[in-house]
Amino acid sequence: MKSLFITDIKDGTVITDQFMVKQCSKAETKAGKTYLNVTLVDRSGDISCKVWDKAEQLFPLCEVGSVINVQAKCQSYRGNLQLSISTVTALNQASVDMGQFVPSSENDVEEMATEFILLAKSVKEPFIRKLLLKFFTDEPFFAIFKKAPAAKGMHHAYLGGLLEHTLGVARLADQIAKLYSDLDRSLLLAGAMLHDIGKVKEFSFDSHTFDYSDQGRLMGHMVIGVEMVQERITKIKDFPEELGVRIKHLILSHHGRYEFGSPTLPMLMEGFVLNFIDDMDAKLNTIAGVTKKATSAGYQWSEYQRSLERFLFIKGHSEQDSPKETPPEPDQKQPSLF
Repeated sequence: MKSLFITDIKDGTVITDQFMVKQCSKAETKAGKTYLNVTLVDRSGDISCKVWDKAEQLFPLCEVGSVINVQAKCQSYRGNLQLSISTVTALNQASVDMGQFVPSSENDVEEMATEFILLAKSVKEPFIRKLLLKFFTDEPFFAIFKKAPAAKGMHHAYLGGLLEHTLGVARLADQIAKLYSDLDRSLLLAGAMLHDIGKVKEFSFDSHTFDYSDQGRLMGHMVIGVEMVQERITKIKDFPEELGVRIKHLILSHHGRYEFGSPTLPMLMEGFVLNFIDDMDAKLNTIAGVTKKATSAGYQWSEYQRSLERFLFIKGHSEQDSPKETPPEPDQKQPSLF
């Protein structure tokens, strides 16, 4: 049985426990010796690992998606925890409780879903509100949307991640619309809530590791999303064609630049805002994930973050950073400040 989760691992911990293999690849030292780069995962997160000895022998056991038992020691490297694996043992996959290993949102999915529906119902433009509810009151569709990850391995790459990310962007859209009166709140919320809708088909997440579907690789989530929106628009009587074009423009332009995969650039005020807030929510989630893994106290440099194209100066944490205070007994009075 699994007894230790990745978030509980500390520098110097000696480990014998079960983890799922998220990634495994061979590499060579400068001396030409083969070693393995492995990423292990459980429901609490993931951790980078190295196999320095018996790499060729252990490589076949580290099949992506399989749960293995490892013996390892944890060490801190450049402020991040890393496992040095000495032994790998194959397990009977039928006897494994996969719920222990698939990363999931730390937030309550049903609470997020309730808030999300309320935001959709708050949209004043009647055709946009009907369009949003066509998606999010469709119980089979919404069940998939609540489960889906927002990415394969970058931001919000866990079950419930798509809902968490989309809600985060929608919250930002709602607040920014209050600050800038020229913004069309209804249109901006439509873009926020539908911008990644195609990811329910872009990714395959029925298995225990996330990957792209054939349709996802061939078309991408923006084009898929536009098709899904158009399909539902046709079911709404007299839906204004120009309004549909604007919503689809927001979806197609939300990555902001051609080199980032957008077929077109933002050309509406709401398009610029959507690009900024989508990027902000994604990057903050990425940075939070890096920070969570830094278990040395104080500010420190992370490893190079390829997705952000930079090192990060992050504030690590330790048990001493946030000492647990014993709350006063109910009959005790707050001590005077003077």
